[in-house]
Amino acid sequence: MSTDEEAIETALAADVVAVVGCSSTPGKDAHEIPSYLREHGYEVVPVNPYADEIFGRQSYDSLAAVEESVDVVDVFRPSDEVAGIVEQAIDRDDVDVIWTQLGIEDDEAAERARSAGKLVVQDRCLKVEHGKRSG
Repeated sequence: MSTDEEAIETALAADVVAVVGCSSTPGKDAHEIPSYLREHGYEVVPVNPYADEIFGRQSYDSLAAVEESVDVVDVFRPSDEVAGIVEQAIDRDDVDVIWTQLGIEDDEAAERARSAGKLVVQDRCLKVEHGKRSG
């Protein structure tokens, strides 16, 4: 199994996904994809410093502020913000996979994450990958 495939399978088997850049506005990918994940049994932890609550849950200001355990970090922020998010994920013992959505990439940050023992998926949609595998 390739490293990408291992990362995807690990992410899809996870329970808790922290969505960095989760939107409180329906109709945006950063809202629709987490909604899809919730509908398919994932616990979604919203991370958005501009929202107090999303999906009836507390929204955290940053990944570092998340108090609960997280399996996957799903990033909906511009590529130039990925490095900082990856550093916060590396500092957490609970994160297994760092996932960046379509159009979001930072190869240097991804390599740092891999070196720290994290699995990484870049420039792919978690909803699409879930849909492909769940039929």
